[in-house]
Amino acid sequence: MTGIYEELRQRGFLYQCTDEDELPRLLEREPVTFYVGFDPTASSLHVGSLVPILAMVHMQRAGHRPIAVTGGGTALVGDPSGKTEMRQMLTREKIRENARSISAQLAFFLDLDGEKGLAVDNIEWLEGLGYIDFLREIGRHFSVNRMLAMESYKQRLETGLSFLEFNYMCLQAYDFVVLCKEHNCVLQMGGQDQWGNIVAGLDLVRRETGRQAYGLTFPLLTDSSGAKLGKTVAGAIWLSEEGTSHFDFYQFWRNVDDTDVGRFLKLFSFLPVEECERLGKLEAPAINRAKEILAYELLKVVRGDKAAADTYLAVAQQYGSADPEGHIETSSSITALTAAQVDNTPTLTVSATEAAAGIRLTDLLVRGGLCPSNGEAKRMVKQGGARVNEEQITDIGAIISAEVLALTPIIKAGKRRLFRVEID
Repeated sequence: MTGIYEELRQRGFLYQCTDEDELPRLLEREPVTFYVGFDPTASSLHVGSLVPILAMVHMQRAGHRPIAVTGGGTALVGDPSGKTEMRQMLTREKIRENARSISAQLAFFLDLDGEKGLAVDNIEWLEGLGYIDFLREIGRHFSVNRMLAMESYKQRLETGLSFLEFNYMCLQAYDFVVLCKEHNCVLQMGGQDQWGNIVAGLDLVRRETGRQAYGLTFPLLTDSSGAKLGKTVAGAIWLSEEGTSHFDFYQFWRNVDDTDVGRFLKLFSFLPVEECERLGKLEAPAINRAKEILAYELLKVVRGDKAAADTYLAVAQQYGSADPEGHIETSSSITALTAAQVDNTPTLTVSATEAAAGIRLTDLLVRGGLCPSNGEAKRMVKQGGARVNEEQITDIGAIISAEVLALTPIIKAGKRRLFRVEID
């Protein structure tokens, strides 16, 4: 049986760990209380937060106890990590409002009833701190030279680092001390840009309590080009339906690059690792079924079964399914959404003999009624308006092979006109 640390590693959650020898043993030996912090800088978390959230879900399923910390106190200061300029200052009321909303979001993913998990807001212990007392008791443990050497501060020195932000590391480290003392928390997890803050926290825990603590970071969510994921021309992709509709959320993941599919399936679905890797290795046009599975599974995780099913069926009715006959094996519950539910898609039937030899795409466009003539079909293809299972084809001589025809492909002209090809 795979241990939780190895499970996280195989799925791509691990970036750095403060003790790669002892932490895996501890996680297998006993239930561990751990925490992840989320600053309420908006009313909803975005897709970048899915990596820590789903890591917490895996950990809780393995018997460990999560503490979801909403940073109502630290948000009053602002984390400089990963930022080139100071965050916009929010009012206390707006931070409280955001914190309530984010706490409710986190409770959708995790059991935070107190026994199996816990939700707290660090405003509870930070707001009542006496500044002079805090400086004397906690500030004395922090070396300014060491703080300035850390990447999160160093990169901000060029653009300007406020004294307010400079305090953030001390406050986050103090969170760890409070959670360790009050809830026996010995592990902090966060994004890779939190490494400096996390290391400062373990050091403070050791100094203040004498206990051994651990830190673990996740890679930042990027696409295959290295660009930060979750931003589009229209804005961020939010976890809340108010921020991003079911349809837009589904389509965002349905349209990721082919090379990202396997990695995202491992991170964002609970399908077996081996299945995620197999689906991620499919070639066009079959890879489009893997993208459907990714979008469906992710929407199910974030918005629930009904939202995922309704959205998938609505998209499939409008654009067709990439694998309506179920040729591609998967353990995803998407297979329960059958062709009878999905399809009002027009069908063109071809003989097994002609399918075996392959059929020219332009001929299919004419026979399927999407183009009135061969010349019009060639123009359609040349101009990029023809797709086979969402793959754009621009070669006017393209032959749709027997292998592709066996998958019952969807042929499209433009965005809305389409038909399915079936072999008699």
